[in-house]
Amino acid sequence: MKITAVIPAYNEEKTIGSVVLGARQHALRVIVVDDGSRDKTAELAKLAGAQVLVHPQNLGKGAALKTGFQAAKDSDIIITMDSDGQHEADEIPRLLEPLLKGDADVVNGSRYLNGNGDHETPAYRRVGQNVLDTATNISGKINVTDSQSGFRAFAGHTIPLFRFHSHDYTIESEMLIEAAKAGLRIVEVEISATYGEETHHKKNPISHGVSVLVRILQDMEFNRPLYYFTFPGLILVFVGMILGLKFFGEYLGGQMTTLLPTTLAALITILGTFMAFTGLILHSVSRMIWRVMGK
Repeated sequence: MKITAVIPAYNEEKTIGSVVLGARQHALRVIVVDDGSRDKTAELAKLAGAQVLVHPQNLGKGAALKTGFQAAKDSDIIITMDSDGQHEADEIPRLLEPLLKGDADVVNGSRYLNGNGDHETPAYRRVGQNVLDTATNISGKINVTDSQSGFRAFAGHTIPLFRFHSHDYTIESEMLIEAAKAGLRIVEVEISATYGEETHHKKNPISHGVSVLVRILQDMEFNRPLYYFTFPGLILVFVGMILGLKFFGEYLGGQMTTLLPTTLAALITILGTFMAFTGLILHSVSRMIWRVMGK
C-alpha cells in the first residue's frame, strides 16, 4: 500500500529533519512542500530523505497542501503533518487504522477528544479554538473536536474532492467542510501534541482565528443561503406585515398613526423581502456551481 506523508513547511530548519525521519518510519514516501522558506528547510528535508517541492515565495499552508496533494495523487493514503514537530510520528498508525479497516474516508487527529489536551493549551487559544470548532461544525453539519488539526489521514479516493480554495490556515476547516459536503465518513482519533517555542514566522493566533472564522462564515453564507438569508427574511416580512396590518387597522378605526411606526413596518417588510430573494438567488447559484464542479 502506497502511503505518502505530505508536510507543508515554512522556515522550519530546526525541526524538519526529525519530522521527516519520523514520518519515513510509517510512510513509503514523504513529500515536503517548502513554502518559500528563507532558511535551510529544503536542504535539511532532502538530507532526511524527503522529496522536496519548493514554492519560490510564501503562498500559504493551503497552497502548500494543494501542491503536496497533487504530487501524491497516486497514493492509497495521504497523511498530513505539521513541520514544527508538534505531532508524534509514532501516532501515525492510530490515524491509519480506521482507513485500513474501511471505517472512514478521512481521519482527523484531535488534541481534545475525550477532553484531553485542554490543560496543555493556553486558555485564550482554547476559547478561540472552541469558536472555530463550533463554526466549522455548523457549516459542515459535522461534530469534530479539533477543526484546526494538521495531523490527518485521507483515503486516496478522496484526493480529487478537495478544491483548496483557501491558501492560508483556513484550509483546515475548509477541508473538513468539503469532506462533509461530499458525504465522506470523518472519524476522529486522539493524538497528543508538543508545543515548542513560538517563532516570529508563526501567524498571530488572534489574527489567525479571526481570519478562519470570517472564512467559515462566508462559506456558511454561500452554502446555506436559505438558512442565513431566506428564512430570516421571511420572518422579517411576517413581522413587517403584522405591524403594517395593525397600523392599517388603527387607521381604518379613525385612530391617528404617526409616520415613524408605519415607515418602520415598511422598511422591515422591504428588508425581509430583499433577504428572502437574495437567499433564493444564492441558493440557485450555489447549486449550479456544485453541479459544474461535479459535487
